[in-house]
Amino acid sequence: MFQTLEIKYMKKLYLFLFSVFASFSFAQDYNVSSIPEHLVKNAHAVIRDWSEDYSLKSVSDMTVKRTYVSTIMNAAGEDYSRIYIPYNPTTRVSGIKVEMFDASGKIIKTFSKKDFADYTNNPSAGLYVDDRILVLQPVTTQYPFTLKLSYETSTSNTINLRSFSPISTYNVSLEKSSFVITNNSGIPIRTKINDKPIGKVSEIKEGNIWRYSYQNIPAIKQEDLAPSLEYLLPDVQFSPEKFTLEGKQGDMTDWNTFGKWYYQQLISPVSTITPEISAEISALNLKGTTAEKVKTIYQYMQNKTRYVLISMGIGGWKPMPASEVSKKGYGDCKALTNYMRTLLTAAGIPSYYAIIYNDDSVINFDKDFPRNGGNHAILMIPTDKDPIWLENTSQRVAFNHLSYSSHNRNVLAVNENGIQIIDTPVYQPEESKEKLIGKIQIAEDGSISSEAHFEFSGGQYDSSLRLFSLKNDEMIDALKNRHYNLKIDQLAINNLKNDRDLAKINYDLNLKANSFSKKLGNDMFFPVMPYYQATTFSMNDDRVLPFETSFPFQDDYELEYSIPAGYKFTEVPAPANFSTDFGSYTISFSLKDNKLSVHRILTIKKGIYPKEKFKEYVAFRKKTASNDNTKILISKL
Repeated sequence: MFQTLEIKYMKKLYLFLFSVFASFSFAQDYNVSSIPEHLVKNAHAVIRDWSEDYSLKSVSDMTVKRTYVSTIMNAAGEDYSRIYIPYNPTTRVSGIKVEMFDASGKIIKTFSKKDFADYTNNPSAGLYVDDRILVLQPVTTQYPFTLKLSYETSTSNTINLRSFSPISTYNVSLEKSSFVITNNSGIPIRTKINDKPIGKVSEIKEGNIWRYSYQNIPAIKQEDLAPSLEYLLPDVQFSPEKFTLEGKQGDMTDWNTFGKWYYQQLISPVSTITPEISAEISALNLKGTTAEKVKTIYQYMQNKTRYVLISMGIGGWKPMPASEVSKKGYGDCKALTNYMRTLLTAAGIPSYYAIIYNDDSVINFDKDFPRNGGNHAILMIPTDKDPIWLENTSQRVAFNHLSYSSHNRNVLAVNENGIQIIDTPVYQPEESKEKLIGKIQIAEDGSISSEAHFEFSGGQYDSSLRLFSLKNDEMIDALKNRHYNLKIDQLAINNLKNDRDLAKINYDLNLKANSFSKKLGNDMFFPVMPYYQATTFSMNDDRVLPFETSFPFQDDYELEYSIPAGYKFTEVPAPANFSTDFGSYTISFSLKDNKLSVHRILTIKKGIYPKEKFKEYVAFRKKTASNDNTKILISKL
């Protein structure tokens, strides 16, 4: 039903590269001068023509004819000239032909299958992979040039009628494209058109032949805080009501029929509770509430297993048997999730195998459009209160904690009765917090000594987990890079702890940094926020994209400044407190016993906003940065 995240990213690359070589040969004029000017702007590559022609002959027989033509405009587009053609035992490739044209449209070289290298398609060092990939890198030093790729595939796997979305990356424009479905199978196919401001599809249905096309889509230039391309780009989705996957026929008339098939064919056969699995549960001597029992089993599973990619045949969708995970101690997201589900079943605790789109931007399943999808598997355990959610691929992540890229969206929760579409929790900014309490001693030579305690929760917990994979010297370098605005002379991290019960990371950071404060005659001044460079964004009057604050968070800092003997604080800055649609900011100051206390809170909400509001957002962040850069003046007595 879906691939792991690593495969997802590689599949995006492949689909993009298909697009980049795009063309359907309505015309053979590949002279670069014939490309309209508005399609050249911001384009490293121009899709001249793009064609995919699907022929669904039966529930288990589908052929696809593909022809793609793309012009590589400059050296920045060199990566786009690499040709990738994936295949596997159920997807056969034939008729491969590649032609290269110079800027005038004259053919200068041709290639065939024998010119391709043939590799194991193993994007993340997967343990078991029977997918393969053909790769060709045409070489030329003359830009621009044009590539035309054509080939045909035949497959018995009809579950995946891919979406029609010929553009899948930045800085690529589209001249014209075509997507045709000839349905001779008698199987109903649902369609869903997702038009976007940058492109609307043309649709023509004539009997069992459906034609779709996009034309004249300019290149998208990446802009600050732009949402994911899945949100920005138009597409047409397709979903057959009957399908075949690796020889197993299925029904996708609605979510429940699909869920029952999925459970019976892919989950149940690999979920046997063996004597060994029963013994594992017995040895845990479970006690307490349901949540306490789940936590004990979960942390046992984490300590026993590790993540690997497994994508062999139906393994791209079907988990490896729970008994194998139990014996070998490894698996991918599907295998580890189902192993955890099987352990819970052995303990008498029901749970749902849950399929999700893991992405920075929110991607949801359409309750009215059953379709194969998702890129990740997690586990949901219903309780009398809120559900428990488990991420099963990490040995370090906390109990009942999902990353921010799994929050605020729905999942397909699968069990023997079908599929329920259930929402994951929503992060509030204050649940994704960095709490900092620091004491800073200013020295007369301008240096500082600092002792600080950091605590991270929510999404900020996720971003700090990587510290636990680093050696001590690597960790020190990582923290120096994090606090790059300071000229750090010495740094030590102590009491680093990952609280897997509360989903919090804590550590103490002691550092010395030079040239923090500056001389002003006999006086000195320094910025009020020492640990981070204030974040700002530049306004672009020509902005074309909406923007997204995909990561809600709150930074809560409490600082105490001590100054050298013989100095005094000249004045206490005025407090600030303001709020917008995007978030809020407060900073306050208090002076006692010649020590200055500062309390600053920045809150950023999650949201997607129209481009017209970007100017307001930039002004908000400039105002927060200005307050963070408030200068504190101390005078010599």
